[in-house]
Amino acid sequence: MGTNSQSNATVDTEDDAPAQFGNDTAVGIVSVKGLKENWQKWSEQHQEYQKHNPFSHDARPSGAVPQRGQEDYGRPLQGSMTEQRGKDAHLRISTEVQELCEVIRNIGEPRDCEGEGSSCDGKSVRVEFGKLFEHYVNISNKLVGILLRARKQGLVDFEGEMLWQGKDDHVVITLLQ
Repeated sequence: MGTNSQSNATVDTEDDAPAQFGNDTAVGIVSVKGLKENWQKWSEQHQEYQKHNPFSHDARPSGAVPQRGQEDYGRPLQGSMTEQRGKDAHLRISTEVQELCEVIRNIGEPRDCEGEGSSCDGKSVRVEFGKLFEHYVNISNKLVGILLRARKQGLVDFEGEMLWQGKDDHVVITLLQ
């Protein structure tokens, strides 16, 4: 069949004396010195991170910790992965709110809203929750949460705090913008 070639590799050890190994053995060897340096580097980075972690039992940071009422209070560190995840989530939710408004425009019925309130500018689109639920369930399973977010942003209006499938199927949802 094939030939079995024996080649040797030379690896420097901690005491700088070369050691001889076959090809198959040299693949599995990792420098202990390199492992030690990597561990020490990670340990120092982790200790520095823990100084800024408000939930750590380590010594408190030398800088001032944000207090309630300050701009940075309750916010992730600028440039951190947590901040980036929050921005990404906000973008996804905003996109879902816009998609919901588009679905309401497509399946709703335009109506005049004269004398109903100051939040309406003369024309609005309305749809019952049951009809919206049937159409939107194919798009997302988070309809009520997205409706609550849209109401908080002033894009839609409906009666009540929460909408329940079946019970609130006849509640009218009004697209305000």
